[in-house]
Amino acid sequence: MNGRPPLEKAYDPKPVEERWGAFWLEKGIFNADASSPKPKFSMVLPPPNVTGHLHMGHALCFTLPDIIVRWRRMKGDNVLWLPGTDHASIAVHNVIEQALAREGLSREKLGREEFLQRAWEWKRKYGGIITSQLKRLGASLDWSRERFTMDEGFSLAVRKVFVDLYNEGLIYRDYYLVNRCPQCGTVLSDIEIEHREHDSKLYHLRYPLEGSGESVVVATTRPETMLGDTAVAVHPDDPRYAALRGRRAVLPLVGRLIPVVADERVEREFGTGAVKVTPAHDPVDFDLGRKHGLEQVIVIDGSGRMTEAAGAEFRGLDRFEAREKVLARLKEQGFLVKVEDYVHSIGHCYRCKTVIEPHLSWQWFVRIEPLAREAVRAVEDGRIEFVPSNWVKTYFEWMRNIHDWCISRQLWWGHRIPAWHCRDCGEIHVAMDAPSQCGRCGGRTLEQDGDVLDTWFSSALWPFGTLGWPEDTADLRTFYPTDLMSTGFDIIFFWVARMIMMGLKFMGRIPFRTVFINGLVRDMKRRKMSKSEGNVIDPLEMIDKYGTDALRFTLAALAVPGMDLSLSEERMEGYRAFANKIWNAARFVLMNAAGVSIEKAAAAAPSTLADRWILSRLDRVVGDLDEALGGYRFYEAADRIYHFLWDEFCDWAIELAKPDLKAEGSATPAVLVRTLDRILRLLHPFMPFITEEIWSRLPGAGETLARAEFPAPRPETRDEEAEAEMRAIQDIVVRVRSIRTENRIPPGEKLALVMKPLPGADRSLVEKGREYILSLAGLSGLEIREEAAAEGRWLRGVSGFWELAVLREESVDPLQDQARLEKELGRIELESSKLAARLENKDFLERAPRAVVEEARARLLELERKKVKTREHLGREKPS
Repeated sequence: MNGRPPLEKAYDPKPVEERWGAFWLEKGIFNADASSPKPKFSMVLPPPNVTGHLHMGHALCFTLPDIIVRWRRMKGDNVLWLPGTDHASIAVHNVIEQALAREGLSREKLGREEFLQRAWEWKRKYGGIITSQLKRLGASLDWSRERFTMDEGFSLAVRKVFVDLYNEGLIYRDYYLVNRCPQCGTVLSDIEIEHREHDSKLYHLRYPLEGSGESVVVATTRPETMLGDTAVAVHPDDPRYAALRGRRAVLPLVGRLIPVVADERVEREFGTGAVKVTPAHDPVDFDLGRKHGLEQVIVIDGSGRMTEAAGAEFRGLDRFEAREKVLARLKEQGFLVKVEDYVHSIGHCYRCKTVIEPHLSWQWFVRIEPLAREAVRAVEDGRIEFVPSNWVKTYFEWMRNIHDWCISRQLWWGHRIPAWHCRDCGEIHVAMDAPSQCGRCGGRTLEQDGDVLDTWFSSALWPFGTLGWPEDTADLRTFYPTDLMSTGFDIIFFWVARMIMMGLKFMGRIPFRTVFINGLVRDMKRRKMSKSEGNVIDPLEMIDKYGTDALRFTLAALAVPGMDLSLSEERMEGYRAFANKIWNAARFVLMNAAGVSIEKAAAAAPSTLADRWILSRLDRVVGDLDEALGGYRFYEAADRIYHFLWDEFCDWAIELAKPDLKAEGSATPAVLVRTLDRILRLLHPFMPFITEEIWSRLPGAGETLARAEFPAPRPETRDEEAEAEMRAIQDIVVRVRSIRTENRIPPGEKLALVMKPLPGADRSLVEKGREYILSLAGLSGLEIREEAAAEGRWLRGVSGFWELAVLREESVDPLQDQARLEKELGRIELESSKLAARLENKDFLERAPRAVVEEARARLLELERKKVKTREHLGREKPS
């Protein structure tokens, strides 16, 4: 068989995965060709962090697009799936700084150049871990085009985008209040903040009024910031404080005189209705301070410690230590009026979970509204489609209420901002390369800005920067725009929206046509997987235990658009059993159809009813699978091929074939090979390793299944008559088997079957299927009688237009037979009610294919007939 030995008795995934994984890479099977005349299909991989290790979220996010990519490649497209990794500024800093701490060092002690050298060394040593794990997952990426967000070409693209946006006035620098993580030591954008509810305290503080014995009480959750207060604010329409406007208060502990101002933004219902104003430490206060011309006093620095301006007693304290000390002093001096329990939302760093500190500093921003306007229009007019479509609403809500984007980060690892500051005159020069002198004063002492760009700024260029932009490359001309972006809902704003904005701005076209949003992977209790919960399932451990294909198929089978996945190890164990089922079925076919090539099998005409039936059923699966994958309904495609292979091919077709395999001139061996060949092609996108291994053993197989043709529907193989006849035969067999099981009759005991025709019964059908019924139902004989069998040793049932009576040697217990019929009636009624409800569902009637609806109606009629006859056997209705 293609010069290879027969399939081993048991399937062992490990050597198969190693062998085929290496083969695909060595032969460049997944490499795209920019000069190919074939229709193109292109995607870029959401770049995992260079610090990353494969987790179950990755496994899902990479498996689903790989199914699509493999399917499109087999359909004949020129497919590019471009891989790469992200430099992950904050994550790399955390790794390197933890290592430095173990050596008693810090990045400040080490210096920028030495720190960057260590970061590059770390990247060279460990940065390939995630890519090797992707290969284990079977991701069919074009590794010849692998990119890194800090490689030379991509860095050029990042600098050009920054310079162009700056020259157009869409990037600017401002002294502004931003979110800073004291732990990570950098500013974060608004969407990098996670807000969580906290049980906190609301402190009521008394501020004396200048020149009187009066005072005003303000409420705050952050008493340590009162050291930086520069005003008290009240609402202009609040009658309680009308007399205070224009007066001044004395700031406790500090003695500074601060004005009482009126502003509409004050919430009269909060606390006492009077609030302290700290422009350097609160976003609302910052805006209010700018409006009223208030001083900005910084009392907490970027590391979360109190500054010189906080006073000698508090200088150098951590902000939370300072809170306790400030409260103690306020209480001692009679300024702490009361403390209340208070629940409110507090921002945390999305990476290290530290409480964010509002921080006043010079930062770089993107003026986002003009870019967002075009990105909204691209989705409104249908150029970009979201699947599921409900994510469009979420996208619009964010994009229509977007704020300018702070893109500077106080880190060293990343794209350094291409701006140079003249130390002589303060002029800022933004350019692709370092200027030799200041364009304003001629000075030559220029220093590059110390900040780096937000990682998401460079990632926003991923769909075109990876294809060679700003150069006019063949890859860019061929593969842009890409066709699909598959990612998680949690980065729609971080990444998807920004890619759309940047693609439209710099390419003049959308970056991708479809955005597929996958759900979260949760445990069986619907909880998010986390180490603290102890419910993490490691995909690499699952691969070692059950094989890559079982993991991939599990994820596909659970991937319902718009829904999170409930994952358990038991599901993977079940799909490992499915892999074994495939393997054993293939061994049977290869042993019984030796020498039948794929080409010969494709040309063979079916010679039996069973042959016609399985080929017709196969063609339906081909059409259904193609349609499901085209709509990104992975769960539906997986379910369809799973049940076809297990329930129809293995449980029926192989059993039906056994009597005909050795018959002279039989086409059955060829039909089995043809069916197996197409099953392997249909399954390959989901389970690439086992299907490649089996397919390679089929006589006449090509170099690789990964580039073999995906089956297309062939209407000429559809055989409604064969399907109807076989459906009737199967039902008879199933009814007899049910009688056997429910009466605990041993499988080896032969039974006699008497069939009484009802109106509409087709005798020729039973005669045609006689051998199938005798063989599969384990019968010693089959007789058609016009009269029902006599009472006594007969076990009764109904199948379609036939009354069945099964005879066994010993007498039948009437009570036991009645109990069996009661159970059967219950099953029929349950299935009937479910089917009736489905046919009353307007959504099903409108969306389901017409053939599916008609099949459901026919099945309902059949169940109603069975219900009537079963009730007759139970004596609840008179025979018609």
